[in-house]
Amino acid sequence: MEGAVSQRLQSSRSPVQISRILRPDDANLAGNVHGGMILKMIEEAGAIISTRHCNIKNEDCCVAVLARVERTDFLSPMSIGEVAHVSAEITYTSKHSVEVQVNVMAENIIHGAKRMTNRATLWYVPLSVENVNKVVKVPPMQYSSLEQEEEGRKRYEAQKLDRIETKQRCEDMIFPVINVEPYTVGYSQSSLIHLVGPSDCTLNDFVQGGVTMKLMDEVAGIVAARHCKTNIVTASVDAINFHQKIEKGSVITVSGRMTFTSNKSMEIEVFVDVDHVFKNPKEAAHAVTAFFTYVSLDKDGKALPIPTLKVETEDEKKRFEEGRSRSIQEFDNSRKGTVLESGAGVFKLASSRQEKGGER
Repeated sequence: MEGAVSQRLQSSRSPVQISRILRPDDANLAGNVHGGMILKMIEEAGAIISTRHCNIKNEDCCVAVLARVERTDFLSPMSIGEVAHVSAEITYTSKHSVEVQVNVMAENIIHGAKRMTNRATLWYVPLSVENVNKVVKVPPMQYSSLEQEEEGRKRYEAQKLDRIETKQRCEDMIFPVINVEPYTVGYSQSSLIHLVGPSDCTLNDFVQGGVTMKLMDEVAGIVAARHCKTNIVTASVDAINFHQKIEKGSVITVSGRMTFTSNKSMEIEVFVDVDHVFKNPKEAAHAVTAFFTYVSLDKDGKALPIPTLKVETEDEKKRFEEGRSRSIQEFDNSRKGTVLESGAGVFKLASSRQEKGGER
Protein backbone atom coordinates (compact mmCIF):
# COMPACT_ATOMS: atom_id res chain seq x y z
CA MET A 1 0.00 0.00 0.00
CA GLU A 2 2.80 2.43 0.91
CA GLY A 3 4.47 1.66 -2.40
CA ALA A 4 1.28 2.49 -4.30
CA VAL A 5 0.88 5.77 -2.41
CA SER A 6 4.51 6.65 -3.06
CA GLN A 7 4.05 5.93 -6.76
CA ARG A 8 0.93 8.14 -6.93
CA LEU A 9 2.75 10.90 -5.05
CA GLN A 10 5.59 10.78 -7.57
CA SER A 11 3.08 10.79 -10.42
CA SER A 12 1.31 13.88 -9.04
CA ARG A 13 4.61 15.78 -9.08
CA SER A 14 5.17 15.03 -12.75
CA PRO A 15 3.85 17.70 -15.12
CA VAL A 16 0.64 16.96 -16.98
CA GLN A 17 0.86 17.45 -20.74
CA ILE A 18 -2.04 17.84 -23.17
CA SER A 19 -1.63 18.21 -26.93
CA ARG A 20 -4.30 19.13 -29.46
CA ILE A 21 -4.31 20.10 -33.13
CA LEU A 22 -6.20 23.34 -33.69
CA ARG A 23 -9.10 23.12 -36.13
CA PRO A 24 -11.20 25.65 -38.07
CA ASP A 25 -14.00 25.64 -35.50
CA ASP A 26 -11.44 26.77 -32.88
CA ALA A 27 -10.71 30.01 -34.74
CA ASN A 28 -12.28 33.22 -36.01
CA LEU A 29 -12.75 34.20 -39.65
CA ALA A 30 -9.16 35.44 -39.86
CA GLY A 31 -7.79 32.09 -38.69
CA ASN A 32 -6.72 33.25 -35.21
CA VAL A 33 -7.55 30.69 -32.55
CA HIS A 34 -10.03 31.96 -29.94
CA GLY A 35 -8.43 32.95 -26.67
CA GLY A 36 -11.26 31.14 -24.88
CA MET A 37 -10.23 27.84 -26.48
CA ILE A 38 -6.68 28.25 -25.14
CA LEU A 39 -8.01 29.18 -21.69
CA LYS A 40 -10.18 26.05 -21.70
CA MET A 41 -7.18 23.83 -22.48
CA ILE A 42 -5.14 25.55 -19.77
CA GLU A 43 -7.88 24.89 -17.21
CA GLU A 44 -8.28 21.24 -18.22
CA ALA A 45 -4.59 20.58 -17.63
CA GLY A 46 -4.73 22.37 -14.28
CA ALA A 47 -7.82 20.42 -13.19
CA ILE A 48 -6.19 17.08 -14.03
CA ILE A 49 -2.97 17.62 -12.09
CA SER A 50 -4.62 19.26 -9.06
CA THR A 51 -7.37 16.60 -8.79
CA ARG A 52 -4.74 13.86 -9.10
CA HIS A 53 -2.63 15.43 -6.35
CA CYS A 54 -5.56 15.99 -3.97
CA ASN A 55 -6.58 12.32 -4.16
CA ILE A 56 -3.15 10.89 -3.28
CA LYS A 57 -3.76 10.35 0.43
CA ASN A 58 -7.36 11.45 0.90
CA GLU A 59 -9.89 8.78 1.82
CA ASP A 60 -12.56 11.31 0.87
CA CYS A 61 -12.56 11.34 -2.95
CA CYS A 62 -12.54 14.88 -4.31
CA VAL A 63 -12.53 16.98 -7.47
CA ALA A 64 -10.41 20.13 -7.72
CA VAL A 65 -12.46 23.13 -8.87
CA LEU A 66 -11.08 26.37 -10.26
CA ALA A 67 -11.11 29.29 -7.82
CA ARG A 68 -8.91 31.85 -9.57
CA VAL A 69 -6.75 32.48 -12.63
CA GLU A 70 -3.97 35.05 -12.35
CA ARG A 71 -3.34 37.53 -15.15
CA THR A 72 -2.65 35.66 -18.39
CA ASP A 73 -0.84 37.20 -21.37
CA PHE A 74 -1.17 35.92 -24.93
CA LEU A 75 2.39 36.24 -26.20
CA SER A 76 1.77 35.01 -29.74
CA PRO A 77 -1.38 34.15 -31.73
CA MET A 78 -2.08 30.53 -32.65
CA SER A 79 -3.40 29.51 -36.05
CA ILE A 80 -5.44 26.69 -37.57
CA GLY A 81 -3.32 23.57 -38.15
CA GLU A 82 -0.84 24.24 -35.35
CA VAL A 83 -0.56 21.91 -32.36
CA ALA A 84 -1.04 23.35 -28.88
CA HIS A 85 1.08 21.67 -26.18
CA VAL A 86 -0.16 22.49 -22.66
CA SER A 87 2.05 21.58 -19.68
CA ALA A 88 0.93 21.96 -16.04
CA GLU A 89 2.76 21.47 -12.76
CA ILE A 90 1.96 22.15 -9.10
CA THR A 91 4.06 24.94 -7.58
CA TYR A 92 2.46 25.47 -4.15
CA THR A 93 -0.09 23.93 -1.80
CA SER A 94 -1.84 25.42 1.21
CA LYS A 95 -4.18 23.59 3.55
CA HIS A 96 -7.14 23.91 1.19
CA SER A 97 -5.80 25.13 -2.17
CA VAL A 98 -3.39 24.22 -4.95
CA GLU A 99 -1.38 26.56 -7.17
CA VAL A 100 -0.74 25.28 -10.70
CA GLN A 101 1.62 26.81 -13.26
CA VAL A 102 0.69 26.19 -16.91
CA ASN A 103 2.75 26.83 -20.04
CA VAL A 104 1.44 26.65 -23.60
CA MET A 105 3.62 26.03 -26.67
CA ALA A 106 2.52 26.21 -30.30
CA GLU A 107 4.11 23.81 -32.80
CA ASN A 108 4.12 24.03 -36.56
CA ILE A 109 4.19 20.30 -37.33
CA ILE A 110 5.22 20.89 -40.95
CA HIS A 111 8.32 22.99 -40.22
CA GLY A 112 8.90 21.78 -36.65
CA ALA A 113 9.09 25.30 -35.21
CA LYS A 114 7.87 25.84 -31.64
CA ARG A 115 7.16 29.00 -29.64
CA MET A 116 5.78 29.94 -26.25
CA THR A 117 2.27 31.43 -26.46
CA ASN A 118 0.94 31.51 -22.89
CA ARG A 119 1.90 31.28 -19.24
CA ALA A 120 -0.81 31.07 -16.60
CA THR A 121 -1.15 30.53 -12.86
CA LEU A 122 -4.34 28.89 -11.55
CA TRP A 123 -5.66 28.20 -8.04
CA TYR A 124 -7.84 25.17 -7.28
CA VAL A 125 -9.86 24.09 -4.25
CA PRO A 126 -10.70 20.37 -3.72
CA LEU A 127 -14.37 19.58 -3.03
CA SER A 128 -15.64 16.24 -1.78
CA VAL A 129 -17.45 14.10 -4.35
CA GLU A 130 -19.93 12.96 -1.69
CA ASN A 131 -20.52 16.43 -0.22
CA VAL A 132 -19.80 19.27 -2.64
CA ASN A 133 -19.97 21.84 0.15
CA LYS A 134 -17.06 20.20 1.96
CA VAL A 135 -13.56 21.44 1.19
CA VAL A 136 -11.05 18.61 1.46
CA LYS A 137 -7.58 19.01 2.96
CA VAL A 138 -4.78 19.21 0.38
CA PRO A 139 -1.79 16.86 0.75
CA PRO A 140 1.33 19.05 1.18
CA MET A 141 3.89 19.11 -1.61
CA GLN A 142 7.63 18.77 -1.10
CA TYR A 143 9.62 21.95 -1.77
CA SER A 144 13.19 22.10 -2.99
CA SER A 145 13.99 24.89 -0.50
CA LEU A 146 12.48 27.01 2.25
CA GLU A 147 12.71 30.00 -0.09
CA GLN A 148 10.50 28.25 -2.66
CA GLU A 149 7.87 27.53 0.00
CA GLU A 150 7.99 31.10 1.33
CA GLU A 151 7.58 32.60 -2.15
CA GLY A 152 4.57 30.35 -2.71
CA ARG A 153 3.05 31.42 0.60
CA LYS A 154 3.41 35.08 -0.38
CA ARG A 155 1.61 34.41 -3.69
CA TYR A 156 -1.14 32.57 -1.80
CA GLU A 157 -1.71 35.47 0.62
CA ALA A 158 -1.69 38.02 -2.21
CA GLN A 159 -4.32 36.18 -4.29
CA LYS A 160 -6.45 35.57 -1.20
CA LEU A 161 -6.53 39.30 -0.44
CA ASP A 162 -7.33 40.19 -4.05
CA ARG A 163 -10.22 37.70 -4.13
CA ILE A 164 -11.75 39.37 -1.06
CA GLU A 165 -11.40 42.84 -2.59
CA THR A 166 -12.86 41.71 -5.91
CA LYS A 167 -15.85 40.07 -4.23
CA GLN A 168 -16.65 43.37 -2.56
CA ARG A 169 -16.94 45.01 -6.01
CA CYS A 170 -19.51 42.51 -7.26
CA GLU A 171 -22.55 44.73 -6.72
CA ASP A 172 -22.28 46.32 -10.17
CA MET A 173 -24.70 45.28 -12.92
CA ILE A 174 -24.95 45.69 -16.69
CA PHE A 175 -28.31 46.87 -18.00
CA PRO A 176 -29.42 46.81 -21.67
CA VAL A 177 -29.34 50.06 -23.64
CA ILE A 178 -31.37 50.74 -26.80
CA ASN A 179 -30.73 53.18 -29.68
CA VAL A 180 -27.24 54.36 -28.74
CA GLU A 181 -24.57 55.96 -30.91
CA PRO A 182 -21.37 54.20 -32.05
CA TYR A 183 -18.29 54.04 -29.81
CA THR A 184 -20.33 54.45 -26.62
CA VAL A 185 -20.38 51.84 -23.84
CA GLY A 186 -23.98 50.93 -24.56
CA TYR A 187 -23.40 50.48 -28.29
CA SER A 188 -20.97 47.56 -27.92
CA GLN A 189 -22.07 45.95 -24.67
CA SER A 190 -23.22 42.37 -25.21
CA SER A 191 -24.71 39.39 -23.37
CA LEU A 192 -24.92 35.65 -23.88
CA ILE A 193 -27.33 33.27 -22.13
CA HIS A 194 -26.32 29.63 -21.66
CA LEU A 195 -28.08 26.65 -20.07
CA VAL A 196 -25.52 24.55 -18.19
CA GLY A 197 -25.67 20.95 -19.45
CA PRO A 198 -23.87 17.72 -18.52
CA SER A 199 -21.10 18.27 -21.09
CA ASP A 200 -20.18 21.56 -19.37
CA CYS A 201 -19.63 19.96 -15.97
CA THR A 202 -17.07 18.09 -13.90
CA LEU A 203 -17.66 14.83 -12.03
CA ASN A 204 -19.50 16.64 -9.24
CA ASP A 205 -21.96 18.33 -11.66
CA PHE A 206 -20.49 21.81 -11.44
CA VAL A 207 -19.35 23.83 -14.45
CA GLN A 208 -15.72 23.42 -15.51
CA GLY A 209 -13.84 26.67 -15.11
CA GLY A 210 -12.53 26.41 -18.66
CA VAL A 211 -16.07 26.32 -20.07
CA THR A 212 -16.92 29.51 -18.22
CA MET A 213 -13.76 31.28 -19.38
CA LYS A 214 -14.43 30.29 -22.99
CA LEU A 215 -17.91 31.85 -22.83
CA MET A 216 -16.46 34.98 -21.23
CA ASP A 217 -13.91 35.33 -24.02
CA GLU A 218 -16.66 34.96 -26.63
CA VAL A 219 -18.66 37.81 -25.12
CA ALA A 220 -15.58 40.02 -24.67
CA GLY A 221 -14.68 39.36 -28.32
CA ILE A 222 -18.16 40.40 -29.47
CA VAL A 223 -17.88 43.65 -27.50
CA ALA A 224 -14.46 44.38 -29.02
CA ALA A 225 -15.62 43.55 -32.57
CA ARG A 226 -18.70 45.75 -32.26
CA HIS A 227 -16.56 48.64 -31.11
CA CYS A 228 -13.82 48.31 -33.78
CA LYS A 229 -15.58 46.58 -36.71
CA THR A 230 -12.27 44.80 -37.44
CA ASN A 231 -10.46 41.54 -36.69
CA ILE A 232 -9.74 41.51 -32.95
CA VAL A 233 -7.57 39.21 -30.82
CA THR A 234 -7.15 38.62 -27.09
CA ALA A 235 -4.00 40.29 -25.76
CA SER A 236 -4.37 39.42 -22.07
CA VAL A 237 -6.80 38.44 -19.35
CA ASP A 238 -6.62 40.02 -15.91
CA ALA A 239 -7.11 37.88 -12.82
CA ILE A 240 -10.35 35.84 -13.02
CA ASN A 241 -12.08 35.17 -9.70
CA PHE A 242 -14.70 32.45 -9.27
CA HIS A 243 -16.96 33.59 -6.43
CA GLN A 244 -19.44 30.71 -6.36
CA LYS A 245 -20.06 27.29 -7.88
CA ILE A 246 -22.33 26.99 -10.92
CA GLU A 247 -24.46 23.86 -10.89
CA LYS A 248 -25.73 21.75 -13.77
CA GLY A 249 -29.15 22.99 -14.85
CA SER A 250 -28.40 26.62 -14.00
CA VAL A 251 -28.81 29.40 -16.52
CA ILE A 252 -25.83 31.73 -16.76
CA THR A 253 -25.82 35.17 -18.32
CA VAL A 254 -22.41 36.36 -19.51
CA SER A 255 -22.31 40.15 -19.97
CA GLY A 256 -19.53 42.37 -21.20
CA ARG A 257 -18.95 46.11 -21.59
CA MET A 258 -16.10 48.33 -22.73
CA THR A 259 -14.41 50.15 -19.85
CA PHE A 260 -11.27 51.70 -21.35
CA THR A 261 -9.49 52.28 -24.66
CA SER A 262 -5.99 53.44 -25.47
CA ASN A 263 -4.55 53.98 -28.92
CA LYS A 264 -3.67 50.29 -29.37
CA SER A 265 -5.80 48.30 -26.92
CA MET A 266 -9.21 48.11 -25.27
CA GLU A 267 -10.36 46.71 -21.93
CA ILE A 268 -13.64 44.80 -21.53
CA GLU A 269 -15.21 43.96 -18.18
CA VAL A 270 -17.09 40.65 -18.11
CA PHE A 271 -19.58 39.36 -15.52
CA VAL A 272 -21.09 35.90 -15.22
CA ASP A 273 -24.44 35.85 -13.40
CA VAL A 274 -26.03 32.56 -12.33
CA ASP A 275 -29.75 31.79 -12.04
CA HIS A 276 -30.69 28.53 -10.32
CA VAL A 277 -33.90 28.03 -12.31
CA PHE A 278 -34.71 24.55 -11.00
CA LYS A 279 -34.38 25.50 -7.35
CA ASN A 280 -36.01 28.07 -5.14
CA PRO A 281 -35.81 31.43 -6.91
CA LYS A 282 -32.79 33.46 -5.89
CA GLU A 283 -31.60 36.84 -7.00
CA ALA A 284 -28.99 36.48 -9.72
CA ALA A 285 -25.48 37.04 -8.41
CA HIS A 286 -22.06 37.47 -10.01
CA ALA A 287 -20.34 34.08 -10.05
CA VAL A 288 -17.26 35.16 -12.03
CA THR A 289 -15.68 38.50 -12.94
CA ALA A 290 -12.70 39.47 -15.11
CA PHE A 291 -11.15 42.09 -17.39
CA PHE A 292 -10.10 41.13 -20.94
CA THR A 293 -7.74 43.21 -23.08
CA TYR A 294 -8.01 43.08 -26.88
CA VAL A 295 -6.12 44.54 -29.82
CA SER A 296 -7.33 45.18 -33.36
CA LEU A 297 -5.37 43.74 -36.30
CA ASP A 298 -5.38 44.31 -40.05
CA LYS A 299 -5.10 41.52 -42.64
CA ASP A 300 -1.31 41.48 -42.24
CA GLY A 301 -1.50 41.08 -38.46
CA LYS A 302 -0.45 44.65 -37.71
CA ALA A 303 -2.12 46.56 -34.88
CA LEU A 304 -4.74 49.12 -35.85
CA PRO A 305 -5.68 52.24 -33.87
CA ILE A 306 -8.60 51.73 -31.47
CA PRO A 307 -11.54 54.17 -31.75
CA THR A 308 -11.77 56.22 -28.56
CA LEU A 309 -14.51 55.11 -26.18
CA LYS A 310 -17.13 57.82 -25.62
CA VAL A 311 -17.92 57.90 -21.90
CA GLU A 312 -21.12 59.70 -20.94
CA THR A 313 -22.16 58.98 -17.36
CA GLU A 314 -20.18 59.52 -14.17
CA ASP A 315 -19.94 55.75 -13.66
CA GLU A 316 -18.52 55.28 -17.16
CA LYS A 317 -15.98 58.05 -16.57
CA LYS A 318 -14.97 56.44 -13.27
CA ARG A 319 -14.54 53.01 -14.88
CA PHE A 320 -12.52 54.58 -17.71
CA GLU A 321 -10.08 56.16 -15.25
CA GLU A 322 -9.82 52.91 -13.30
CA GLY A 323 -9.03 51.12 -16.56
CA ARG A 324 -6.39 53.73 -17.36
CA SER A 325 -4.81 53.12 -13.96
CA ARG A 326 -4.74 49.36 -14.54
CA SER A 327 -3.14 49.89 -17.95
CA ILE A 328 -0.44 52.15 -16.51
CA GLN A 329 0.22 49.78 -13.63
CA GLU A 330 0.55 46.80 -15.95
CA PHE A 331 2.93 48.75 -18.20
CA ASP A 332 5.07 49.68 -15.17
CA ASN A 333 5.08 46.07 -13.98
CA SER A 334 6.11 44.83 -17.41
CA ARG A 335 9.00 47.30 -17.54
CA LYS A 336 10.31 45.99 -14.22
CA GLY A 337 10.45 42.47 -15.66
CA THR A 338 10.28 42.27 -19.43
CA VAL A 339 10.31 45.53 -21.38
CA LEU A 340 7.46 45.98 -23.84
CA GLU A 341 8.04 47.74 -27.10
CA SER A 342 5.94 48.27 -30.19
CA GLY A 343 7.27 46.38 -33.18
CA ALA A 344 5.69 46.17 -36.65
CA GLY A 345 2.46 47.47 -35.17
CA VAL A 346 2.04 44.51 -32.80
CA PHE A 347 3.22 44.62 -29.16
CA LYS A 348 6.32 42.51 -28.71
CA LEU A 349 8.16 41.19 -25.69
CA ALA A 350 11.59 42.66 -26.20
CA SER A 351 13.40 39.87 -24.39
CA SER A 352 11.87 37.06 -26.42
CA ARG A 353 10.95 38.96 -29.59
CA GLN A 354 7.58 37.16 -29.59
CA GLU A 355 4.45 38.87 -30.85
CA LYS A 356 2.09 40.01 -28.13
CA GLY A 357 -1.24 39.50 -29.86
CA GLY A 358 -3.87 37.26 -28.33
CA GLU A 359 -6.10 34.65 -29.84
CA ARG A 360 -9.66 35.51 -30.62
